[in-house]
Amino acid sequence: MLIKFPVGILGDILAWFPYAEVFRKKHECDLYCAMAEEMIEIIKPGYPEINFVQSEERPDGLYASYYMGIFFPCDDREHQPTDFRVVGLHKNAPCILGLKVDEQCIKLLPRDKVRRIKDPYVCIAAQASSQAKYWNNGRGWLNVVKHLKTLGYRVLCIDRENNYGMGSRFNIIPYGAEDFTGRRPLQERIDLLYHADFFIGLSSGLSWVANGVGIPVVLISGFTLPVNEFETPYRVISYHVCNGCWNDTRVVFDHKDFEWCPRLKGSDRQFECSRYITPEAVNKVIDRLMEDYKLKPQEQAVNKKKTKGEQ
Repeated sequence: MLIKFPVGILGDILAWFPYAEVFRKKHECDLYCAMAEEMIEIIKPGYPEINFVQSEERPDGLYASYYMGIFFPCDDREHQPTDFRVVGLHKNAPCILGLKVDEQCIKLLPRDKVRRIKDPYVCIAAQASSQAKYWNNGRGWLNVVKHLKTLGYRVLCIDRENNYGMGSRFNIIPYGAEDFTGRRPLQERIDLLYHADFFIGLSSGLSWVANGVGIPVVLISGFTLPVNEFETPYRVISYHVCNGCWNDTRVVFDHKDFEWCPRLKGSDRQFECSRYITPEAVNKVIDRLMEDYKLKPQEQAVNKKKTKGEQ
């Protein structure tokens, strides 16, 4: 069997891939997965019983092939049996593969388990492929980074770009965060995430990476509904303003429009779904997460200094 994944995307592939392993086990088949080389490098270590090939390779003697993705127009039923806006981005995969639609999470392994940054730290990612995905609150990241540093954390921004946008809209790395951006191998980001206390991000690829590494994720999103992403008790969304357009079957996402906001574009309410998510709301969720996991970075820092002094 062959399952072919698209190229040029991160989060979608990480969302879909764990269902390939469920498929392999269900059918007890010799499974091949075709994808970009950079994706093979980070996924293959966790799935030794799956054969990985380059995107354009097609092994001989295949019994069947499956093409993974979300297909437009959304009412296309030749390639997908249901509307991905209704079942959720990741759960479109089991629908295509004929599997039970339940929650699965990819397994991403660190290259090694050596901790290279000794101080307590948190990773964040503030960039995205569309303005609707951003946290469009001008006070947002600034105050969250400040809060994290007050708690005793270093804050590492691990986006690929430290500034990104189109036209009149450009988004820069959050003030106060340490710049770990750049076109680095994805494995480096996995290694960083593995030792982070938690991750804060958006409805974008690096949130799926953090979830695959297995650390808690604070997910900030208003244009998607919770059904669209992996389950996390630390999601921040406001239902008191316009929200959930991505999952609205009455509208269709326009990949070419960076400022896509189907209901309110051009008005003073554009992107209110995330503008009305306050830093105070996010900080409250961060505090709850830290209480749940008994995280005390300031105590860790004090103990580290004591240990150095004894040496």
